[in-house]
Amino acid sequence: MESKPHFVLVPLLAQGHMIPMLDMAHLLAERGARVSYITTAVNAGRIKTTIDRIKESGLPIHFVEFQLPCAKAGLPEGCENFDLLPSIDFFKSMMLAIGMLREPLELYLRAQHSPPACIITDFCNPPETTDAARELRIPRVIFHTTSCFFPLCAHLIYRHKIFDRIIDEYETFLVPDFPGEAIEVNKVQAPGFFGGLASEDLLESALKAEATAEGLVINSFDELEPSYIQQYEKMLGKKVWTIGPLCLYNKDVDNKVTRGNNSSIDNRKILTWLDSKEEMSVIYISFGSYALVGPSQLIEIGSGLEASNKPFIWVVKGVERSIPEVEKWLCEFEERTSSRGIIIRGWAPQMVILSHPAVGGFLTHCGWNSTLEAVAAAGVPMVTWPRVADQFLNEKLVVQVLRIGVSAGLKVPSSYLAEDSDVVVKRDDIEKAVWNLMDGGEEGEERRKRAKDLGEKARRAMDEGGSSYMNMKHLLQYFS
Repeated sequence: MESKPHFVLVPLLAQGHMIPMLDMAHLLAERGARVSYITTAVNAGRIKTTIDRIKESGLPIHFVEFQLPCAKAGLPEGCENFDLLPSIDFFKSMMLAIGMLREPLELYLRAQHSPPACIITDFCNPPETTDAARELRIPRVIFHTTSCFFPLCAHLIYRHKIFDRIIDEYETFLVPDFPGEAIEVNKVQAPGFFGGLASEDLLESALKAEATAEGLVINSFDELEPSYIQQYEKMLGKKVWTIGPLCLYNKDVDNKVTRGNNSSIDNRKILTWLDSKEEMSVIYISFGSYALVGPSQLIEIGSGLEASNKPFIWVVKGVERSIPEVEKWLCEFEERTSSRGIIIRGWAPQMVILSHPAVGGFLTHCGWNSTLEAVAAAGVPMVTWPRVADQFLNEKLVVQVLRIGVSAGLKVPSSYLAEDSDVVVKRDDIEKAVWNLMDGGEEGEERRKRAKDLGEKARRAMDEGGSSYMNMKHLLQYFS
C-alpha cells in the first residue's frame, strides 16, 4: 500500500464544478494525499498556468487528460465544457459524451500500482462515471458543488412527491420537514437537482449513486448552515464532510487571477483602479461562466448602472457582445462612464475583485461558487438575480435566511441562452436594487455587518483547527 492515499477526482466538465474540485485537489495534496484530477485537453488548456505552477511546486497532483468523444456523442469538435455548448439543445449530448469516459477512466484505475483510496465524483456526472468505481470496488464519495440547503430542499420535495400533486407550476408550497425558518417556493423555482434539464432516469441514477456512496463532500462550512448540514446528514444516513469555502485555498494573488481560466484583463489594471476608489463604494456585476444575458437585457443593466451613479466593474461575455449593435452600445456606454466604471470582456479574476476593500456589493446570478466567494472573500452583500437550477433556492438562503442580500425581483427562471426579448428586470429596478444594497441606511448597514461576520467565520473555518480544516483531516483519515 502506498504511503500517500491516492484520491481520484472526477469533476463535471463545467467551470462551476471543475474550479472548486481543483481547489479540493490542492488541499488534499497539501495535506498528504496523492491526487489524480480527470480532465480533457481543452479544459486543461484553460488552466495551463495553474498546471505549470503545480508542476514547479512538486505538489503531487497529476492531471489526467482523456479525449472527450465529441463527434461520437453528437457534439461539435472541441466542445468539452458546458459553457462551450452552442445551445442548450446539446445538453444531453454533453452528458452522453461524459458518460463515454467510463472506459478510459476504468483503464486508468486498473493501471494503478495499487487501487486508489477513494474516487470523488461530481453528483451531476452521469452514472457511468460511478460504475467503474463499483466494478473495481474502490470507495466512492459524492461531491456536491452546492450548499446543503439546496439538496436538502430537493430531497425533501422529491421524497414527499410534492411535484406529483402540483399542477400549476407557479403554485407556492412550503418545503416539508424543513428545519428552521419556513421556505416557500414553487415548481419553477425548485426544479430539482438538474434544473429540469435531465431525464428521470438520470436523476434516479444520480440518487442511487449518492445512496451507495461512502459519504458526501460539500463545498460549504458548518457555521454557514448548521441545521441544514445536520438534517441532510441525518436524512441520508451518511457522513457529510463540509470542507469549504474551497475558494479560500487561493491566498496568492497570482493564483486567484488564473483560477479557472486566463483573465481577460491585466490584474494590475484592476487593482490600480480599485485602489483609487473609496472603501465599499464599487458594485461588481457578473452572471457566472455559463448563463447568457440577451442584448436588450444587457442594455437595461447598463442603463440601470449608469443611472445609479455608482462605481462598477461589469463582466460581459464575448458571445454577449458578438452582435455589432451591442458592441457599439457598449463602447458608447464605456465612454460615458469611463470615469467610474470598467467593463471586462471575457473571464474575470473574480476572487481578486471581491477581495478588494473597495468592493461593497455584488450583483450575482446566485450560482453557489459566486455566492460563497462573496461571503468568503470579504463578506460582500449581494443583489440576487437567479436564473435557473439551484439559484432561486440559493437566493432564499442569501436573502431570507442569512439576510445578506437584496433581491432584484426575479420570480421565474430565464433561459441559459437568453433571447433578445428576454427583459426580465427593468433599468429602474436595477438602479433601485443597487441603491438599496450600497446605500441601504440602517438596514443596509446591518446587512453589511452580517456579511462581514460570515466572511470572518468562513476564514476561521478554513484556518488550522477550524471546522472545515478538521473535516478535511477526518476525510483523509477515513480513507488512509
